[in-house]
Amino acid sequence: MRKLYADAGAALDGLLFDGMTICAGGFGLCGIPERLIDAIQASGVTGLTIASNNAGIDNEGLGKLLRSRQVAKMISSYVGENKEFERQYLAGELAVEFCPQGTLAERCRAGGAGIPGFYTKTGVGTQVAEGKEVKLFDGEEYILERGIRADLSIIKGWKADESGNLIFRKTARNFNQPMATAGKVCVAEVEEVVPVGSLDPDHIHLPGIYVKRMIVGAPYDKKIEFRMTRPRQTPGETAEA
Repeated sequence: MRKLYADAGAALDGLLFDGMTICAGGFGLCGIPERLIDAIQASGVTGLTIASNNAGIDNEGLGKLLRSRQVAKMISSYVGENKEFERQYLAGELAVEFCPQGTLAERCRAGGAGIPGFYTKTGVGTQVAEGKEVKLFDGEEYILERGIRADLSIIKGWKADESGNLIFRKTARNFNQPMATAGKVCVAEVEEVVPVGSLDPDHIHLPGIYVKRMIVGAPYDKKIEFRMTRPRQTPGETAEA
């Protein structure tokens, strides 16, 4: 089965439609599937529901799809760095389902494992619990969270072999792994593809059985979401305690 495609547009051909649900890997600008996001924007599909930790930043990552008004709903945990996200939400232009970060990861993992729901203490007694089933276990309350299943998963990896066995690089692993399994179809973009047998089986983070299509997206600019630096010190100056 051929998995490697020439570009993101070709890899997504026949998979996109209005109103679909997409699971997108990445955290801020770290480990996001940039080329696939650009191809989704270029396709013009609308009414998207996207499950992602956040929506990138303004005009970067999933922020591009917000700016082009292709997203109808976000299922997210952290949205603090995206002003357009904030504006659309407060204006009632964007539906948002806020979800605690660990719960979001587990909802995607559960969906990928065929688990329709699970109980958790996270969110009990808060707005997160509103409208959800509450059950007692050993005298303590837990709320029911539903697993997430998507029409499509888009993820970013570091290195893959031709069969789609994939390795993530350090913190870019973040949400990519659980998101990959939650979609009916997973499309991955990677920085390098090597021959089958080149990767140590014990180092594989995502087995190729989950990856249906992939592209080489390199080179990347490696953008930084929020740069913080220490003030420069003049010779002889000491840092304040």
